[in-house]
Amino acid sequence: MDINESVKMTFPNKLSYSYMVQSFVREIAKSVGFSGNELEQIELAIEESVSNIMIHASDEENPTFDIICEKIPGGIKIVLKEMGIPFDPEQIKKYELTKNLDDMSTSGLGIYLIQKMMDELQFRNLGPQGKETVMIKYLSEPSEKAHIAENTDEKQVPGIISEKIGYEVRGLEEHEAIEVSRCAYKTHGYTFFDDHIYYPERLVEMNRSSEMISAVAVTNDHVFMGHGALLYQYQDDIIAELTFVFVNVEYRGQGALNRLVDYLFQVPKKRELRGIYAYAVTNHIFTQKSMIKFNINDCGILLATSPASWKFKGITGSAIQRISVVLGFRYMTDPVSYPIYAPEHHKAMISKLYQNLGAKHRFLVPEAGWAPLNGSVSIISSSANELESCAEIFVTTYGSDIEEQIRKILRGFCLKHISAINLFLQLKDPATYLLTEKFEKMGFFFAGILPESSIGDALVLQYLNNVDLDYSKILLVSDIAKELLVYISEHDPNLIF
Repeated sequence: MDINESVKMTFPNKLSYSYMVQSFVREIAKSVGFSGNELEQIELAIEESVSNIMIHASDEENPTFDIICEKIPGGIKIVLKEMGIPFDPEQIKKYELTKNLDDMSTSGLGIYLIQKMMDELQFRNLGPQGKETVMIKYLSEPSEKAHIAENTDEKQVPGIISEKIGYEVRGLEEHEAIEVSRCAYKTHGYTFFDDHIYYPERLVEMNRSSEMISAVAVTNDHVFMGHGALLYQYQDDIIAELTFVFVNVEYRGQGALNRLVDYLFQVPKKRELRGIYAYAVTNHIFTQKSMIKFNINDCGILLATSPASWKFKGITGSAIQRISVVLGFRYMTDPVSYPIYAPEHHKAMISKLYQNLGAKHRFLVPEAGWAPLNGSVSIISSSANELESCAEIFVTTYGSDIEEQIRKILRGFCLKHISAINLFLQLKDPATYLLTEKFEKMGFFFAGILPESSIGDALVLQYLNNVDLDYSKILLVSDIAKELLVYISEHDPNLIF
């Protein structure tokens, strides 16, 4: 069974088929590499999940459910999809172990067992399409590893062109948009968090409107090699994300990645561009090394922002937990000196991160008695990427209702089972100095900073929603990133018992 290959079967919604379902999943799991106790854990989780479907059965005549097994890097993903009544696991009383067996309730035991047996568990209501249970289990010793991506320091991948070839790097021509989408699929499958890259017509329109600046590498005989882009995420942004950088496997080692990024830095821009930011994954170190090479300096670490099944074709080392990223930034103009209201307990780290970026700001404290205007209304924007199970909240204006609104938005994301939620707060607003600790009491904790964001220089806080994260599996390169991870872990409320 190959990575991302899946097998689907449909079963009648009857308990008598439970054993057949378990046998089906067992054989698929064995083909992935599971054995012994891990195989038994998967079977138990399937038994409990099927029982849950029966309990919350559909009112349809002769109901059925689908079970899909997919091999992912380092493990297996199992999805049970059916048309049963909408289900909110948050309303089930949490199962608690007690010393007195007579007082122990079995309420919530099934979900408790599944969570213990599997590495990830999600319940998703799909509206008219019903609902699904998603379970992921990773091999304790992965037998297969994904291969190393676009990094010239690594061993040659079979099929790669070893001799140096002639090619040019230039702006995207509209007829090449389809090649960009094909290359994205060939290198990453359909796992890009932003699906614009898979729609050639969108790429053309985004380049026409200057929302995106695309660069392509093309051989002298007009064969497409790779792509890179600067993307303005929001309409009024004055910074752009370096993203969608990939090179077809056979052309890695030609230096195309470096030339694509250099072109994007140097090409004249139609929109103001004060800085470039980028995210480097931490399940391998190669994109982090590239960021250092391009003087994109570390200023944050966002935990568990992407699924472990995110695909890196040609990369050695498979993800065994949700993928965290290092946030880096590079000023494209001389940094402007701002008055910064850094929360007192984070002031030293924020100052260190700005120093790492080459910026100097004036750190101030709000005047005595200062407070947000009573009766004023907060202006907040938020969005979620459900495929990535990640969300962002931007506070543009603080009002007297800010705590209520943030708590409401946070709860909404948690009910949708969003795993990672990032909160952006204006560092130029005195309210950030005063209110950060209140947000931290909700479960948010330090992540880093992002200069010149859509709300100005921002303090970034993060929230993890029932994510099992092993900090020791986060791979980092720079000393500042390693220091920052220790700092973040010390403030992570999920690690405080």
